[in-house]
Amino acid sequence: MCGILGVVSRSPVNQLLYDGLLLLQHRGQDAAGIATATHKAFAMHKASGLVRDVFRTRNMRGLPGTSGIAHVRYPTAGSANNAEEAQPFYVNAPFGITLAHNGNLTNSQSLGAEMFSLDRRHINTDSDSEVLLNVLAHALMANASGRDLTPDDVFAAVSEVHARAQGAYACVAQIAGRGVVAFRDPLGIRPLIYGVAETDTGTEYLVASESVALEGLGFTPVRDVAPGEAIFIDLEGNFHSKQCAEKTSLNPCAFEYVYFARPDSVIDGVSVYAARLKMGEYLAQEVKRQLQHGDIDVVMPIPDTSRPSAMEVAARLGLDYREGFFKNRYVGRTFIMPGQSTRKKSVRQKLNAMSMEFKGKNVLLVDDSIVRGTTSLEIVQMARAAGANKVYFASAAPPVRYPNVYGIDMPTRGELIAHGRSDDEICRAIQADALVYQGVEAMKQSMRDLNPALLDFEASCFDGRYITGNVTPEYLNQLEANRLALGSGSEEERPKNQLNLQLSPTD
Repeated sequence: MCGILGVVSRSPVNQLLYDGLLLLQHRGQDAAGIATATHKAFAMHKASGLVRDVFRTRNMRGLPGTSGIAHVRYPTAGSANNAEEAQPFYVNAPFGITLAHNGNLTNSQSLGAEMFSLDRRHINTDSDSEVLLNVLAHALMANASGRDLTPDDVFAAVSEVHARAQGAYACVAQIAGRGVVAFRDPLGIRPLIYGVAETDTGTEYLVASESVALEGLGFTPVRDVAPGEAIFIDLEGNFHSKQCAEKTSLNPCAFEYVYFARPDSVIDGVSVYAARLKMGEYLAQEVKRQLQHGDIDVVMPIPDTSRPSAMEVAARLGLDYREGFFKNRYVGRTFIMPGQSTRKKSVRQKLNAMSMEFKGKNVLLVDDSIVRGTTSLEIVQMARAAGANKVYFASAAPPVRYPNVYGIDMPTRGELIAHGRSDDEICRAIQADALVYQGVEAMKQSMRDLNPALLDFEASCFDGRYITGNVTPEYLNQLEANRLALGSGSEEERPKNQLNLQLSPTD
């Protein structure tokens, strides 16, 4: 998962892009980058680390221009520690192009081979984003009208990208001397929204992964970029858009609403905060069905993402809501940290249990999801050490049983506590007195209640259904082998279960 920005302004954009990356920092903590344009010259700075650490005053002074793109990286493909894979990426032909990408291509290996053997383009890293950039560059070269580049040429090139690329992708790209183009995959998996700001000198445009970046920078959200659509803003501020895919459908990633997106964002017409409240409403029904909720003294969230769901659970069940865990905000997300041992050591640095809220009580802990289970086990143990009588655990999301290949860092089965285990086995593994999971359909209905037009979701990590139609057991096995070879997993984490997938037919 990554965060992207693209802007065409009437004034220098370096500070605006920096501030926008801070608003999207939750989407990636591994690396950050900004590329701006002055006439036909690009300036770029990128490096590993948080936004505040990557950019200094001297770097900002070296980023002139009134248009640009930016990126925060949370690696899901390639090497997590390779600074060369920080984005944006750049190619010099045709015209000069920089690109930033959120998502993950499921055919990047074969597409990269095509780039070399057929298109005579060299891919320098293991990043699928560099592959995507070269596919776009090749298509622009084929469709450009001589030295000119019209909006129709740009849209024809994006159409070729859609025809060749498979997987999840939301992209922003700069074309030197021309403008900024943004596009979204035909299945609408990864989010992308644009907005405007009216100034004395004309309209400014901003494209971003989440609406919170638009609002925080003084832009008015206009609408989400549609699946398969491309928008092109030239350097004079003229706005163009076109549907560039023959077959489209909207399938937003369910995990955006569960965990990744900021609660004050709106994605595809659904308030993330309202969706989490709805998840709490449905979870309360499940708790009431499975537990004697009269035995529960208090409901507590695992901060911060689960707070809306926990509040709604408490309200629906008529139980007290309390804050028992307090968060050290200067420790990074344990979900994002590579390696089980690193995550485990970080949990107690990240959270502290306040004994007065636990002592002698039967506590229902509510979390947004349970992925690897390491954090859940540590939290249950912390609650008991703080004096809890009984510790019940509820997840606002269904069991995460399957790898995700569309941009979320959970590709190996051995890292998923729910893969191949029953709910009772998971409950024993995290040492809770009882465990309640949200249902898959209830989770999806939480978003549909807020936007009935959302007929389906990308929820493969919950239901094992891979909507791009090209994800096979062999693909997942190879992805897992590559990850283990890079040292992201240990021999003990190797899965021993066979895949049980619901593979969608190829479109």
